[in-house]
Amino acid sequence: MAPGGHRRTALDPGTGVLTERDLSPGTVSGVCHGTLGELYQGPLRAGTEPEIAVVSFPVDRHSWVYFTPGAVTGPPRTPALGEKSATAARLFLDHYGLTLPPGHWHTHSELPVGVGMASSTADIVATLRCLFRVFSLPYDTDVLLGVLAGIERADSVFLDEFALYLSGRHRVVRRLGPDIGFHTAYLTEPGTVDTAAVTPLLLDHYRRRGEEYQRCLTDLLKGFVSGDPAAVARAATTSAALSQEVLPKATFGSLQAHRERFGADGVFVAHTGCLAGYLFASRPRAEVKSELSAFFHSLGHQCTFAQGGYG
Repeated sequence: MAPGGHRRTALDPGTGVLTERDLSPGTVSGVCHGTLGELYQGPLRAGTEPEIAVVSFPVDRHSWVYFTPGAVTGPPRTPALGEKSATAARLFLDHYGLTLPPGHWHTHSELPVGVGMASSTADIVATLRCLFRVFSLPYDTDVLLGVLAGIERADSVFLDEFALYLSGRHRVVRRLGPDIGFHTAYLTEPGTVDTAAVTPLLLDHYRRRGEEYQRCLTDLLKGFVSGDPAAVARAATTSAALSQEVLPKATFGSLQAHRERFGADGVFVAHTGCLAGYLFASRPRAEVKSELSAFFHSLGHQCTFAQGGYG
């Protein structure tokens, strides 16, 4: 064992046998990006028994989870793992038959809770990524999905590309690649949304408007296939408008009415959250950012700029 190191058990990748290995005394981290809601949330296909399908909108904002091995002395450091992340860690250790060595957890997040930025899913994924590194195990998406399925509906933040994803079944229906990206200007309306509580309302809405959602999803997928961000933005705007019928955003009408004034390519929302904003295929100029900020302020909200997507 290296000086100052610690022993731990891990799976030998060749035999699958639990073995003792040295654990570096250094801090290990896992990181996961969040979302700015969705470019699409609706049924996968029109029908009497819809499922919630999403195309999450990744954002360059993150959740970090750190584990520092070592003797635990004194009171625990804060903030430690949240309840869902702690459950994820337990399920991970149970799956591999491992025991976490002594040490300290620490977390940090840029993702507000309950507004539609996938904060809890990002926390869970960051925790699991950290644990894969702690035990020097190969990153296994199937294990990650199994853990998520035991905790909550999820967004596809564990991928580094867009995807059409069944959030309840934790199934990737179609990968859409990393080539589309947007500049965004967005606001956060007050309050939070309980996704589980509104799910029945959403499914009823999808049954009523299934054909409109099907056209919207078809247009969105065509935009991804052709690499056309403007087409993707138009479809995202349609999805946002459809969601107004069941989970309305107070600012959506004003954003939609002034979209052309600012040269935005579309409007997006967190369908089961509190975010709403503009999609720009090209970076808005400084003077446009100033005008946007003043406009958002007139609506009673602070304007935030962020890079969304991957392209």
